[in-house]
Amino acid sequence: MSRASKPYEIVERALDLSTADNCVVIAEEASSANLRWAGNALTTNGVTRGRTLTVIATVDGTEGTASGVVSRSAVTADDLEPLVRAAEAAARAAGPAEDAQPPVTGVPASPDFADAPAETGPEVFADFAPALGEAFARARAGGRELYGFARHEMVSTYLGTSAGLRLRHDQPTGTLELNAKSPDRTRSAWAGRATRDFKDVDPAALDAELARRLGWAQRRIELPAGRYQTLLPPTAVADLLIYQLWSSTARDAAEGRTVFSRPGGGTRLGETLSPLPLTLRSDPHAPGLEAAPFVIAHSSGDEASVFDNGLPLEPTDWIGGGRLERLSTTRHTAASTGLPSAPAIDNLLLEGGGERSLDEMVAATTGRALLLTCLWYIREVDPATLLLTGLTRDGVYLVEDGEVVGEVNNFRFNESPVDLLSRASEAGRTERTLPREWGDWFTRAAMPALRVPDFNMSSVSLGV
Repeated sequence: MSRASKPYEIVERALDLSTADNCVVIAEEASSANLRWAGNALTTNGVTRGRTLTVIATVDGTEGTASGVVSRSAVTADDLEPLVRAAEAAARAAGPAEDAQPPVTGVPASPDFADAPAETGPEVFADFAPALGEAFARARAGGRELYGFARHEMVSTYLGTSAGLRLRHDQPTGTLELNAKSPDRTRSAWAGRATRDFKDVDPAALDAELARRLGWAQRRIELPAGRYQTLLPPTAVADLLIYQLWSSTARDAAEGRTVFSRPGGGTRLGETLSPLPLTLRSDPHAPGLEAAPFVIAHSSGDEASVFDNGLPLEPTDWIGGGRLERLSTTRHTAASTGLPSAPAIDNLLLEGGGERSLDEMVAATTGRALLLTCLWYIREVDPATLLLTGLTRDGVYLVEDGEVVGEVNNFRFNESPVDLLSRASEAGRTERTLPREWGDWFTRAAMPALRVPDFNMSSVSLGV
């Protein structure tokens, strides 16, 4: 099967070859373009193309239904039938699947299923690249150096099943990470953006923000570990709440293994998690954060099931008005826990009704507070409380009575995002943001800045 073969043709051919009781075929056509720069100059650029085919075969037996999954890239015509047979053999060798469900049916076909895949290329940077060059010139004149990269990817996913589904989704994903350093490398500041097409990214504005932060860092203040009033920017809030989302599966909560488990049994659904009117939600049609409107599952687990492939996704409030409303489920875990169906969706938004920008929240600060740039190296310490540890990075600034007065040392923190929501005293204006830690896996997020009266900086870190 050559690259000249259209993805939908590959899907149809694989389904024709299948002898399983049911078969799901997922063809993904991916293209990407990237730019990299260092020391105020472009260093590399490139484009890539790729194709991946996943075949999921299910077979019915006297003890239940089993599934087998095989994925391969660069599949040729000679490879297609062996790939289908391998998936069927894996299914026949496997025991009954715990998450087995009837095939999804009744979903209208995508009208563009037979169309050629969408593609990206260097043209996505047509306006961005010249503006970046102008930012290099300003940075050079201002005595700072810019480093970073920009990447844009387009993935067209074609999903077909022997039960009749024919679905297609095009997913653009763009990320920009920009780091400014002083020539002696003693000061560093970071900014990141997520975008669908790079038309809404302004390198000049980002460079100006980084220049301001490098200016703040000219005064250095050492602070000890402790609990501080802290302003968490949207990127840091995203990193914490994405991890919370990943940890909010209904099955684990019902079995008493997570922070969302109720002592004595059951889950904490219905409990108030925050005194603020916070809504944490996912919506495949959220403007600017659009994601696949149906389940695309290459493997089964507590967060996803291959038997749910093609299941339509609907807007879901995980937290509403500060109260825990949903835990993520597959059809299987929804049935086993008795909870509503709530499949995972590839975006996350937190809204609290606030109108202040981060700068306005800084200006409204009374007393002393810390202003963070971003978090990294986040790891779980205790799943029962969702206690996380990690480090601050690329700038922690001291705010005194509404003004930034200097940069302080980095810290290691120990905090639970669930506990943070219960203690947050203010949520700012929600805006699209790029998670720093999880940006390789999860980019579609919109968050407000949060004010936390007593964020736990557990120890001083020597990191930059």
